[in-house]
Amino acid sequence: MDRNSVIGFLLLGVLLVGYIFYNQKQQGTIAREKARQDSIANLNKPKAPVADSLMATANGGTLDSAHQAQLAGEFGLFATAAVAPVQTTVMENDDVKVTFSNKGGQPISVQLKKFKTSEGGPLMLAQGSFNRLSVEVPASATKVLNSADLFFTAGPVQKLADGGQSISYRLNTSNPAVYLEFVYGIKPGSYIVNYNVHAVGFQNILPGNQNYLTLQWNSQNDKQEHDMENERLNNQVHYMFANDKHDYFTLQRTSHEKLDNKLKWISVKQQFFNTTLIAKSGSFDAADVNTKVPQSGNIVGQAFTSLTIPYNRANDFSFPIDIYYGPNHYKTLKSFDLGLEKIIPLGSGIFAFVKYVNKWIIIPVFNFLSGFIGNYGVIIILLTIFIRLLIAPFTYQSYVSQAKMKVLKPEIDELRAKHGDDQQAFGMDQMKLFKSAGVNPLGGCLPALLQLPILVAMYSFFPSSIELRQESFLWAKDLSTYDSILNLPFNVPFYGNHVSLFTILMTITSLVLAFYNRGMTDQSNPVMKYMPYIMPIMLLGIFNRLAAALTFYYFLSNVISILLQWVLQTFVINHDKIHAQIQENKKKPVSKSKWQEKLEEVQRRQQDMQQRKK
Repeated sequence: MDRNSVIGFLLLGVLLVGYIFYNQKQQGTIAREKARQDSIANLNKPKAPVADSLMATANGGTLDSAHQAQLAGEFGLFATAAVAPVQTTVMENDDVKVTFSNKGGQPISVQLKKFKTSEGGPLMLAQGSFNRLSVEVPASATKVLNSADLFFTAGPVQKLADGGQSISYRLNTSNPAVYLEFVYGIKPGSYIVNYNVHAVGFQNILPGNQNYLTLQWNSQNDKQEHDMENERLNNQVHYMFANDKHDYFTLQRTSHEKLDNKLKWISVKQQFFNTTLIAKSGSFDAADVNTKVPQSGNIVGQAFTSLTIPYNRANDFSFPIDIYYGPNHYKTLKSFDLGLEKIIPLGSGIFAFVKYVNKWIIIPVFNFLSGFIGNYGVIIILLTIFIRLLIAPFTYQSYVSQAKMKVLKPEIDELRAKHGDDQQAFGMDQMKLFKSAGVNPLGGCLPALLQLPILVAMYSFFPSSIELRQESFLWAKDLSTYDSILNLPFNVPFYGNHVSLFTILMTITSLVLAFYNRGMTDQSNPVMKYMPYIMPIMLLGIFNRLAAALTFYYFLSNVISILLQWVLQTFVINHDKIHAQIQENKKKPVSKSKWQEKLEEVQRRQQDMQQRKK
């Protein structure tokens, strides 16, 4: 490997390391004040102190007149909905199972039936009292309640013509002409839960200038995967504005985001799953999102979201919302044609352009192979071979360039010995040698840089591919996380507390590749001599906790590179023929471009100045 090839690979490594650290920094923690977070949590958690105490003192389910008067004072129009026994109803299809409660008329648990947690338990996207879906309702001119704290009247589960199910929950008031109704529907083969906010007569109880309703959505993400730290790095809030601009922030990075523009949808994303609220007709006017990462080993993050629903003050008002409870599956999310697939990290930051490599090349090939191959380890092998065939022309040109530089190495060594420390003179004569021999010194560098988009695309694709989740191959039990063969009782700085075998193999093959090319580098330069060995060691700690699918791909790619280089340089590339061609090129007249003439002139002037100083 010539010096320029090494420089190319060094630049490749530096860019890759820079991208990794940039990506992790983007997903870092910027904690807000604890007092403000606690106040937000207290504001949004379920409240029903008066109703609970009255239920406890109710005799035989009946309240006396004093307690009824207390209810009327506390709950106003909704006093009749303050106390009732809790009842639950389940609706489900083959994909999702949703349990509803008459308290709040809301989902209290959501299970994805085709998925399990890393420990083998049922995968719940929502469970527990923290999760709530609530509309603010006016109890009086001076008091506002949350519908999640009130009791709805549940209707029967209706069977729909398309095989789906529907249920309605009505929040009654003391005025029969005023009520709030939530209608839910589930269709076969879908992760979507239809949710319709139906307000009747609310224009008579809301302030005259109020043209909105407030929907409070609290979402808690519980631990689903093996690596909690990685889950938190991928716990984000994504949103799409009405002008189709997509943005997001990570729960660890920020605790508050105020979105004043209209929104098509807003999503709380986990590593492989998400819950998304989609405005089915129109859009949300605004959103205020507060997030928190509790000090808990089981809670990944919490989000408190207040959504502003546009309200036209009609007597019979409806605002339909689709709630997606499901996997971060690219094809599924893209089928909605709403840009939901953008929540999957296929390339971001300075390397955002690689998402097109994933969209147009990697994902289509991956989906094609998975259509008839069930083993994802085999799919990765075939995908790696496909990619290497795709970049084969660049790889071949790189090896040819290395062969040319190897042929010229004795003459370059002679020039270096001739000029000693005079780098200016050495550089000028070296450029003349390259020009006369018809050799491009960047020939080995550019092909390496052209492979950068593929490498970064894979770095983004494999860790975010839900298809690899809990898929085993060889000793790796789950290709979506690291393949630990040994858990250490302590943490090694810059490495971790486990040993990933694919990462070890990737590092070893990288060192073998560097050792194989050692004769093509400038051994007199310590940087050029040792950097090819230092870079794999630097990447060892970074890749140790990344997805096994990714490190297996890099290991396999290294093995193919070693075999290709041996085959091409042993059986394909004719060094004697290249040497003869170079000697023939030297006999031809050399034509110089204006840029080359100016460059040589600058070098001559610098050389003259150095000689005058001496």
